[in-house]
Amino acid sequence: MARLRRRACVALFLFTLFIFGTLMALRTLKPSDGFSDLAPGLELLPILGARMDRRSVTRASASPDQARPPGSNTKAMLSNFSPEGTIFYDVHIFYYTWYGSPHMDGKYIHWDHILVPHWDPKIASSYPRGKHMPPEDIGSSYYPELNPYSSRDPDVLESHMEQIGASAAGVLVLAWYPPGLGDENGEPTEDMVPAVLDAAYRHNLKVAFHIQPYKGRNDQTVHDNIKYIIDRYGDHGAMYRLTTSTGKSLPLFYIYDSYLTPSEAWSELLSPTGSHSIRGSAYDSVLIALIVEERHKHDILAGGFDGMYTYFASNGFSFGSSHQNWKAIKAFCDGNNLLFIPSVGPGYIDTSIRPWNNHNTRNRVNGRYYETALQAALNARPEIVTITSFNEWHEGTQIERAVPKKTVTRVYLDYQPHGPDHYLELTRRWAEQFNKEKQQWLI
Repeated sequence: MARLRRRACVALFLFTLFIFGTLMALRTLKPSDGFSDLAPGLELLPILGARMDRRSVTRASASPDQARPPGSNTKAMLSNFSPEGTIFYDVHIFYYTWYGSPHMDGKYIHWDHILVPHWDPKIASSYPRGKHMPPEDIGSSYYPELNPYSSRDPDVLESHMEQIGASAAGVLVLAWYPPGLGDENGEPTEDMVPAVLDAAYRHNLKVAFHIQPYKGRNDQTVHDNIKYIIDRYGDHGAMYRLTTSTGKSLPLFYIYDSYLTPSEAWSELLSPTGSHSIRGSAYDSVLIALIVEERHKHDILAGGFDGMYTYFASNGFSFGSSHQNWKAIKAFCDGNNLLFIPSVGPGYIDTSIRPWNNHNTRNRVNGRYYETALQAALNARPEIVTITSFNEWHEGTQIERAVPKKTVTRVYLDYQPHGPDHYLELTRRWAEQFNKEKQQWLI
């Protein structure tokens, strides 16, 4: 009898251990509480609730013609064919051209990313410093199938367009800095824009611009940025445009970290009566702001933006990136003629460059995390969905092909038991489902 009770206790212990392990593995499928340490100071931003008049934006579209002048009227076209199959212009994917290699650039760029120190010296002292040493040691927890590549390599660019086409995303959202500027860990990349546009055009893909924060960025400099981009690239066949309710076909810009500029300043650019307003001009465009905190939605409205996006792929990282808040954000946007564009990602891990940020890691769970995010986006019934990202390798949000890799000092994560195309295939499956469901919403 005692032996039977002992066996029962052992079985109960093993069962309890199994349940605990399962819960820990799936914890990343649910949002965590609170905001990340990555964005200190957000609580200092003002709340401005003034309501602005604005155009309402309708269905996402892209012109199939080689050139379309700003303001031209086009028939809404939500999909097209690429060499890789049907693509959808209401599925956008964030894309980065900041990588370099000795073969094309004379040195590694970004793959040798520094280990970013924590802003609290006491915490920073507990973590290693320095930078990565490619090609065996790169600033990512995953390893690219193309090896640590150069974004300037024509073969790499062609492969990227093929992969994006295979994912069914129709619009790549290009991280953009003005000429001569780059991020603090990289170099200027604006001169690569023509090659990206040409490569996208060969695959019937479109390009939107993701204006990054840079020193001195404000409403006036963004006005100049928009003018520069439209003057230089506006007639290119790959330039993405979105059709408004007035029938105009306007370029679309995502503004990263838009909250760094007060809404009063943005309204000078985006309200019809602003001192340097683009409204009704040859440079009129659809501008999408980043929502991080809940109060940012009021700032975005007051600033005259046309919509908001969430960018971050870490569920629970911020109010905006928490799946459970998307329906409420969508309702706010619907009530104020704004676009809501949720951003979904396959997972998140940036400890290769921020070793102290493990609490924001989101395990991919072989694709289940991604599918949970995609389903949450569909449940909000948005006009457009963004994917974070195609190739932000530092933060482990990429869907670009990755391969297993083991070195003397490191073992990289990979997509096994699935193949390198797993997240491209998942994206296509859900893009097709999104557009199938969307047809029913719009009836």
